[in-house]
Amino acid sequence: MIQRVYEQAIQAPSLSKVVVATDDERIFSHVRTFGAEAIMTSEQHPSGTDRCFEALRKSGGSFDYVINIQGDEPFIDPSQIESLTSLLHDGSVELATLMIPVDNAEILFDMGEVKIVMNDKMEALYFSRMVIPFIKNVERSEWQKHYQYYRHVGMYAYRKDILGAICGLKPSSLEKAESLEQLRWLENGYKIKLGITQHESHCIDTPEDVEKVLKLIENGK
Repeated sequence: MIQRVYEQAIQAPSLSKVVVATDDERIFSHVRTFGAEAIMTSEQHPSGTDRCFEALRKSGGSFDYVINIQGDEPFIDPSQIESLTSLLHDGSVELATLMIPVDNAEILFDMGEVKIVMNDKMEALYFSRMVIPFIKNVERSEWQKHYQYYRHVGMYAYRKDILGAICGLKPSSLEKAESLEQLRWLENGYKIKLGITQHESHCIDTPEDVEKVLKLIENGK
């Protein structure tokens, strides 16, 4: 799975370097067998963002932005990475991430899918596992027909200086409540730019997810 994600990532022309950051010797060794660069990081990191910051410091390169691509998303597409990096060209964007339109109630009410609301500048106002906004006087099964909902695709871009700053922040109350680290950034006044992708994203967190993804691969999706 990690090899598949890596091979997709290196096809994105906007990335000048791709490394696998891990705290597991088995992953580190495996990554090197297929010719990729791997960086060993601490086992104490509370999030992937902190791991990215350590990898940046150890990489020795000079970069403007760091892109955090999850190693458990085998359906990542190079065009998604390009959609994200296209938001960064003028250097003013602090943080950025992607979202995908929600078109059915099952996904909308899945608490594992993080929903996003935004302002008119395509900047995040809030992320939640609950469905927001609430649609008054409409059956829940019809909500997605009355408002364009979006769900989060877990890939982040950090401006280098901002990455260092947010890794120094203490966990916030909203972050603890929803178990979403990006809420810490919003609570501390940072802006998260949003881009839209149409590519489906399927992360693997459980054995059941593995079976689901294998079926999708078999069906050519």
